Amino acid sequence: MVDEATKRTLAQIPLLKTKAGPRDGELWVQRLKEEYQSLIQYVQNNKGADNDWFRLESNKEGTRWFGKCWYIHELLKYEFDLEFDVPVMYPTTAPELAIPELDGKNSQNVQVLFMSNSF
Repeated sequence: MVDEATKRTLAQIPLLKTKAGPRDGELWVQRLKEEYQSLIQYVQNNKGADNDWFRLESNKEGTRWFGKCWYIHELLKYEFDLEFDVPVMYPTTAPELAIPELDGKNSQNVQVLFMSNSF
């Protein structure tokens, strides 16, 4: 099911132990601490492997996240805004990531944009 590279990556970051969502008060605060610790370690690992590809921050409550992600193609860097809200039923329900610049475009539109360097 999971390839070896993914298993190695997951083994290098702290596991999330607290099952809590935004409605769970102090348990949510504990879960946020775990989320931040894992994200920090993941980013550090990516930087160490020269594979840095995103920056994230959240509102004070940890329910709205935003930042940047990027992709390098043929030595050109394409940078996008990234945003998502943590669902009320999190962690049972996964957040839906949004990249507003790509909203409404299909894979062919995106491929043409990359080929024309029109970002």
